[in-house]
Amino acid sequence: MDPEELVIKIAEIGKQHPSYPPLNEIEIFRHYYENDNLNKEKLDERDGCLTRREAITRFLLLSAVLDQGPDIVGLRRMLVETTNELYRKEIRFLHKPISFFSEIGVALDEILTQHQSIKEIRASIWAKTNQSNPNRYNLFMDNAKQVLGYAIFRWGVPLILPYLLERDLNDKKSSPSASALLDYLEKHDSTEIMTQQLKDHYRYGLGKAIGDKAAHLFGKWLVSSFGVSRRQDTGWDNYSYEVPYDSNAGRVLWRTGYLLRWASEDDFIKEKVLQPGVGKNRTTYIRVTNIREMKCGRAVENKLWNAYSHICSNHLKTRKKPRFIQIQQIQHIYLWLNRHKDVHVANFDDGLIYIGTQFCFNHSQPDCENCPIREICEGYKSNRDLINNFRT
Repeated sequence: MDPEELVIKIAEIGKQHPSYPPLNEIEIFRHYYENDNLNKEKLDERDGCLTRREAITRFLLLSAVLDQGPDIVGLRRMLVETTNELYRKEIRFLHKPISFFSEIGVALDEILTQHQSIKEIRASIWAKTNQSNPNRYNLFMDNAKQVLGYAIFRWGVPLILPYLLERDLNDKKSSPSASALLDYLEKHDSTEIMTQQLKDHYRYGLGKAIGDKAAHLFGKWLVSSFGVSRRQDTGWDNYSYEVPYDSNAGRVLWRTGYLLRWASEDDFIKEKVLQPGVGKNRTTYIRVTNIREMKCGRAVENKLWNAYSHICSNHLKTRKKPRFIQIQQIQHIYLWLNRHKDVHVANFDDGLIYIGTQFCFNHSQPDCENCPIREICEGYKSNRDLINNFRT
């Protein structure tokens, strides 16, 4: 397996099969579009108290927090339908976040209604694909069954951030801002730093309401998928944030042999990326979130080191002189070295999502015969154990 060939192939597939929220299905955003394309020249026009750009940013942040679960299609459909129904009831929670809390009973009922409606449509499809039971279908995070905690924690925290930013501006007697959230986000030197502060800032950080994966997903959508950010410098370009590794990424990159190119199985066990016996049917569980900041344990050629140093200092802006290469950032090197092919980090992530949800299923019978990367996948070509013995 040639890691460079694999990364570029996955990115090219992702470019053909992008994955992002159906923004054009949100009724209040439909007039932002012309001929099915987002009209970026008019993003700074006002939509009530906000700019169009700010309204989209607020929606994307909420989407990223909620877009964590077993069925991406169902999750995105629930958010679209709930948003449309609440706005029809004049609960304009993007423009006036406090309305979500003042009308919390209506919001809870709407979330429950939409969840049940989508479950009736999607549960059997999801169960068949994942060899599971339709009764286990649940779009609430952490497999919660209580809508109140889900709504206040997962919806409420990302909605209250722009409200807090607006209040702080008022307390400082600053002029009202039509883009308070975006103004705050773009103060950071890079998209990567922004995603970190979105989670960790002592006052404005969302904490456990948003994981690293969700924060990077938001950065990806804001900068690359929709191009909503105003900044155009290298710290805010298509190489300026980490790939939002999720279970799809872990499964695809493990089965293809890509991860083993950068560290041994023992190294991954030591970092608890691999957890033997914890997966379904006593397989080894891949907890890909534990790979963050893990050092590359294999030899890396000089040209990759030079490119990596450039990426860290000029795009991610997290380390000027890195002492080691982080495994989760290695694909940036190949993407940047092949930038003439016009594929980038967002394409790579979209490719992982497409392959992971359509072919590389989380059981022992993935659809390898139809998978577009089967000819460069070690699990398919030479080592079936990479498929049979591991789950995410």
